[in-house]
Amino acid sequence: MTTFNIDALSATVASAPGLAGAPEVAETIAVIDFETTGMTPTQGARGTEIAAVLLRGGEVVGQYQSLMRSDVTVPPFIERLTGISNAMLRQAPPAEEVMREVSEFTRGCALVAHNASFDRGFWLAEQARAGCAPDPAHRFACTVLLSRRLLPDAPNHRLGTLASWLAIDKQGRAHRALADALTTVHLLRHLQHTVAERYAAELCGHQVSHALLAELQIAGKTALARCVARHAQRLSAKSAVVHQGCGQT
Repeated sequence: MTTFNIDALSATVASAPGLAGAPEVAETIAVIDFETTGMTPTQGARGTEIAAVLLRGGEVVGQYQSLMRSDVTVPPFIERLTGISNAMLRQAPPAEEVMREVSEFTRGCALVAHNASFDRGFWLAEQARAGCAPDPAHRFACTVLLSRRLLPDAPNHRLGTLASWLAIDKQGRAHRALADALTTVHLLRHLQHTVAERYAAELCGHQVSHALLAELQIAGKTALARCVARHAQRLSAKSAVVHQGCGQT
């Protein structure tokens, strides 16, 4: 079944978590998750299910979920893992139709996934098959990379382990797209809050944006504070230029 809520996109804009009074307008981030027939599209694997959850100002404002039919057989061990059977997929909408819907649903949104290199590979491959035009906003941040830097004491950085370790409520069956996407939403909120609290001085009132997360996920573990400070300095400098220009008009 497909579930999505376009009207929710008009929800009230709020500040990012832990940064009340931040001057920037809160962005909308799409947290996505694929279930698939295998590990990589380069070996012929295809998507079997996709979910996207829209997060704005720390609040869920929309969600999309659908099975997707590609006529590639689901191996028995994948069926046992996900609960998605070949019989279920025979009744699902074509993968191309689903990708066109989810691409439109997430248009203009930056993307987040847990183990984003996996989801990004299927996202790009399935979009290309569906003839979807690339969206420049669809840049990925990865909660695996971020949790390795921000939560080094976790037992490991698998989604289920982190959910248990952080006492995130169960969102449904693991290895189903919407449940995993919603769990990733809770993890993302925790990571944003961690950055907001741990690096409040360096942030200088700025939001924990997707752009900052994308920088932090590739920063060295000992360079996180400097990374946040540099990001905030660039935003402050840009804001000063804008205000100066406004004052001259």
